[in-house]
Amino acid sequence: MAGLWFAGEVAGSAAILPTRTFFAMIPTPNQLIALFERGEIEREELQALMAVHARELIAEMEQDYQNPAAALLENLLARRAAGRLVRRHGSRLVREVLVALAAVADFSPARYLWNADHPDVPLHCFLRMRREPVFRIMGLESRADAIELLVEHGAAKRGRGTRRKFLLKRDAHWHLRAEPADEGA
Repeated sequence: MAGLWFAGEVAGSAAILPTRTFFAMIPTPNQLIALFERGEIEREELQALMAVHARELIAEMEQDYQNPAAALLENLLARRAAGRLVRRHGSRLVREVLVALAAVADFSPARYLWNADHPDVPLHCFLRMRREPVFRIMGLESRADAIELLVEHGAAKRGRGTRRKFLLKRDAHWHLRAEPADEGA
């Protein structure tokens, strides 16, 4: 098997929490599961790399514990934004949009969206309003043939985040597929 070159480093350094740049190099959980199902990585590699994602989440939970006021504010802002999206578009469509974004290869927030299709995970858990790297849905316009989506991700300061437009269309199996929108349009 080909294997991922950094899996040995991950398995051997369980006590060390990697930096954010290291996290950017690791495939998203959806990509890891697909690699495993295709037989390109072994079970041990999958478990070691998923453990890195888990350690990142645990580190964020520790930050929340150390600063509960900021965590509460982030939670309230995310709940408000998710509630607004659900009222305007419905929970089912918002989840479909998040799942489609999770499948985009070069989209860095995809690692936070990997389980958006699970209805037992609240929608506000996928939005990051002030915590870096942020992930905000700035606009969602549903038309008969496609969905136009504007998201902001990256830096938390106003105007510093990266805005990207996506055009989501349904495939032959009626699943939403996201593609970056033309910059000139």
